[in-house]
Amino acid sequence: MTVVLAVLGVLLLAVVCWVLRGVFLIRKAKRLEAEIGALDAEADAARDDERARKAAAAVALGFVAEDGLDTDHPAPVPAERLTVLEAVRSGDWEAAAAYVAAAGEDWQERLERVRPLAEAAAEDDAWLLAWRAARPADPTAALVNADTSVMVAWNVRGSQSGSRTTQEQFRLFHQLLTTARADAHAAQELAGPADPCPYVVEQAVAMGLGYSHEDYRQLWGKITERAPRLLWSHVAGLQYWCAKWRGSHELALEYARASAAAGKPGDLLTLLPLMAYFEQEEWEDDLLPETYYKEPEIVAAVDAALADLAAAGNAHPGTPRMRHMLAYLLFWQDRDAEALEQFRHVDGHIGAVPWTYAGEPKRRYLYARDWAVDVTAPDA
Repeated sequence: MTVVLAVLGVLLLAVVCWVLRGVFLIRKAKRLEAEIGALDAEADAARDDERARKAAAAVALGFVAEDGLDTDHPAPVPAERLTVLEAVRSGDWEAAAAYVAAAGEDWQERLERVRPLAEAAAEDDAWLLAWRAARPADPTAALVNADTSVMVAWNVRGSQSGSRTTQEQFRLFHQLLTTARADAHAAQELAGPADPCPYVVEQAVAMGLGYSHEDYRQLWGKITERAPRLLWSHVAGLQYWCAKWRGSHELALEYARASAAAGKPGDLLTLLPLMAYFEQEEWEDDLLPETYYKEPEIVAAVDAALADLAAAGNAHPGTPRMRHMLAYLLFWQDRDAEALEQFRHVDGHIGAVPWTYAGEPKRRYLYARDWAVDVTAPDA
């Protein structure tokens, strides 16, 4: 009996020791967790302080503060456009007609003028309906109507990935795109034989409805036979050929290189390879921008784009979008002084790729811009 009690005592003591050890380890783990949390908080505070320091330095040099950044536009909106948009919202469709007509056969500029009108009509189309009723055979009214139909469809779908888009959104999106396709075809029938614009509008329909590669190439042929070097159409085409839509990284890069090769100095078609590289980096999680963008072929593509930009100057409507992309890639290539030159041109208006692809566009933009300012100071 004494032996049994002794054994039980030993076992009980072992259990008590095991429990006490467990309590000790739990308390130790909690202390460690608290210490790690405190260290993380200190690190976060240090990073916030560093960001604030860089931001203050940039603002002191004349760059725009975070709360002043415009995330809707890639560049300042021309005063004439603001006046026209105000007029159409009050019902003056004739102001819209005159505004687009003033672009003449500068197809890039025509599209630049049609899109904000379509955005306005997607919110309230009373003035557009009045325009079409007054001039049912007006090709410009038909073009604005087709682009408005596209805008309405894409607004319903939203900008989230497919996994975050509801089946009801997809159903209505495809229904509206079918209407948009009919509107684009109607605009094509009314357009002049040299006008590529209603065919360019159909590119977004083709992407959303999933035209086959053969059908898309037929549409592309109709565009390029009218305007082979139209930047807007080439950019829209790249989206179709991207892996996230109807193509692959290989097809997108092949298309982008062909676009760049078809351009003349100043056409800004060298933007296409930059966008193809960027789309791939955004898509593939294992690509690190700090090494990927330094690959020789991408550095060479950036150099070609800089030369193209120098030839285009500031008159080309696509110049702001080129500058935004160059600023981002030059930043990742550690070419901070060159990046800063682009930031100087675009600062204040960041409604463009690559910033708009981020969940927090301002954060992505400020990280790159303020870094470039900090690295180049005091020369900035």
